[in-house]
Amino acid sequence: MNKTIIAASLTAAMTIFASTANAADGTITFKGAIDSSTCNVSINGGNKDATVNLPKVSANLLAEKNKVAGATNFNMILSNCSGTANSVLAFFEAGANVDSVTGNLKNNGTAANVQVQLMDADGKVLKAGDTSQTAGKTVKLTAGNGTLTYAAQYFATDKVEAGDVDTSVTYSINYL
Repeated sequence: MNKTIIAASLTAAMTIFASTANAADGTITFKGAIDSSTCNVSINGGNKDATVNLPKVSANLLAEKNKVAGATNFNMILSNCSGTANSVLAFFEAGANVDSVTGNLKNNGTAANVQVQLMDADGKVLKAGDTSQTAGKTVKLTAGNGTLTYAAQYFATDKVEAGDVDTSVTYSINYL
């Protein structure tokens, strides 16, 4: 009797596992390229690591959620570019300072309910860490040089309370 029960149990177990087995339906191949292109980068004529000073604005301008103020342009100046790239764009990386929902930069300063929002040269909002940035504006390199123009502005997540704003973002240059 025990042999019959064991055999029946094994048969049932094999039937269960057989019905959940999956067949391979296809293959995904990933291809890419690594380019030797590099450029010297300066922000607003300074170093590759720089500070962009946003203007002091009244909290009254940011009294409601989604209000913006203080748009400030900054230039990423590329020079002495080598390699085969013909055009470039900057990619603003995700990181500890990036709000994963809005893609804006979280404030580490004393002002409350405010973030810093990035924009391209046309004023289109960029979400840091989001691949939609790569569909943005590229700049052609001319004689190994080019200038990428972006902007940053205050963004109210609710009624803003006065204080300092301090945040940062890491960027990389994409060579196309």
